[in-house]
Amino acid sequence: MTQAIVLSKDGDTFRAEVRAISEAELAAATPDDDVVLAIDYSTINYKDGLALTNTSPVVRKWPMVAGIDGAGTVASSRSDRWNPGDKVVINGWGLGETHWGGLSQRTRVKGDWLVRVPAAYSTRDAMAIGTAGYTAALSVLALQAHGVVPSQGEVLVTGATGGVGSVAVALLASLGYSVVASTGKSAEADYLRSLGAKDIIDRATLSSPGKPLQKERWAGAIDSVGGATLANVCAQARVGGTVAACGLAGGMDFPSTVAPFILRGVTLAGIDSVMAPLPRREAAWSLLAAHLPSARLATITREIPLAGAFEAARDILAGRVRGRIVVDVNR
Repeated sequence: MTQAIVLSKDGDTFRAEVRAISEAELAAATPDDDVVLAIDYSTINYKDGLALTNTSPVVRKWPMVAGIDGAGTVASSRSDRWNPGDKVVINGWGLGETHWGGLSQRTRVKGDWLVRVPAAYSTRDAMAIGTAGYTAALSVLALQAHGVVPSQGEVLVTGATGGVGSVAVALLASLGYSVVASTGKSAEADYLRSLGAKDIIDRATLSSPGKPLQKERWAGAIDSVGGATLANVCAQARVGGTVAACGLAGGMDFPSTVAPFILRGVTLAGIDSVMAPLPRREAAWSLLAAHLPSARLATITREIPLAGAFEAARDILAGRVRGRIVVDVNR
C-alpha cells in the first residue's frame, strides 16, 4: 500500500486526506503509463495550495492524488529511456490535475515526462527547486532568448520572497544581472540581499493601476503576480525589454494597453511550465545545476512530512511562505 494525499469530491463536499492506495488502484488510474516511480520527495507550489484547499478548480478529475511535482527513483520501467534505479524528476504534465500526482510514495507516469536529476543535485534538491524553481529557470531562459544581457540594466523580480521569486533572484544574480526584488515583506530585505538582490522595492509601488507608459527602468523582468503589477512592469520596461509572465498570485486580469509593445518594442513572454517540451525542460535543469548550488538551495528551503502539506497549502495562499517547501512523502 502507498500513502498519498487523495482529493475527492461528492457533490459540493470536498475532502482532502492522507490515505493508503493500493497498487491496483494506482494501475487502474494510470493504465497507459510505462514507469513506476518510487517518490522520495514532493513539494508545495502555489497551484498545490489551490488544489489542496479547493480554492480554485485546479483538479479536473476525481478522485485525484495531489501534487504537481515529484522526484525519486525508477522502480520499474517499460520505457526505453529509463532503467530501475535512475534518479528522475517530474514537473507538470497534468500531475495533480488530470493525472495522479506526486504527493504520494509511489506513482506511475509516462517515461517521456521524466528528466534525469542533474548530477549536482539529490532528489531532495530537485524538489527544493520544484515547479516554482523550474519555472523561474524557464523565465530566465526566455529573457536570454530575447537578448536581455546583464549590461543592459536592471532586471526586476516580483513576488520575490516566494518560490519562483527566490529562485529567480538567486539565478539572475549568479548570472551577473543587477536584480531588483519587489516584495511586500520589508522584513525579508536581508533574505533577498543574501540571494543576490541589489535593490528592494515595495510591491505597493506596482500594485495600483498606472499609466500605459511610465518611466523606463527594466531591461527585463520576471513576474509571478499578474494583474496591475504585470501591467505596470510592462509600462516601465525599457525599449526592447522583455517581461516573462509566469504566475497569477495577484490575479488573472491584465489591465494594460498595446502601448509598451508597439511604442517601445517590449516583449511579453508567456511561460508555460506544465507542457514545456523536453529540450526546454532539460535546458532549464542544466541552467539550475550550473548556477544554483545545493548550499544556496538549503538557505531557501524547509522540509515537512506528508501530513504537513495541508497547513503549508493554507500558508502559501496566505503569503506566509518564504522560499521553498520540500515534502518528505515517506514520513
